[in-house]
Amino acid sequence: MRERPVDFELAAVDRKILAKLQGDFPICERPYAVAAEQLGLAEDELLERLRRLLDNKVLTRFGPMFQVEQMGGAFVLAALAAPEESYDEVAAQVNALPQVAHNYRREHALNMWFVLATETPAGIAEAIARIERDTGLPVYAFPKEREYFVEMKLEARL
Repeated sequence: MRERPVDFELAAVDRKILAKLQGDFPICERPYAVAAEQLGLAEDELLERLRRLLDNKVLTRFGPMFQVEQMGGAFVLAALAAPEESYDEVAAQVNALPQVAHNYRREHALNMWFVLATETPAGIAEAIARIERDTGLPVYAFPKEREYFVEMKLEARL
């Protein structure tokens, strides 16, 4: 995973963007134009600043959150035990799959945890089989038993 450049500095306007766009994103034909206007920016400037935040790994992702099951898809939390000496290689193999939404290192025997999101429920088993084939490691799936809504908004302080 590429780390954020040491010399990257978050401007006050970037902090304002991060605070505003964590919720209530406009649903319309030109949502970035509307969001930019609400922020007192031009649409092009907003898009460029978002690109820069993504390129510099201040943001790892910017986009909507969907309830994939409502659209016929599936998702699952999964984990594996990656050997420390090949952790980065295994992470690259796992992250190469478009079905991998998030991947986190944990201090646990199962030290790599990731979320799989697929267009169909059968896609989960296919993605797990591919990861096991590519890495040679067993994948443990932890399907959702109950759903909770936890709204988390982060403050970008000066």
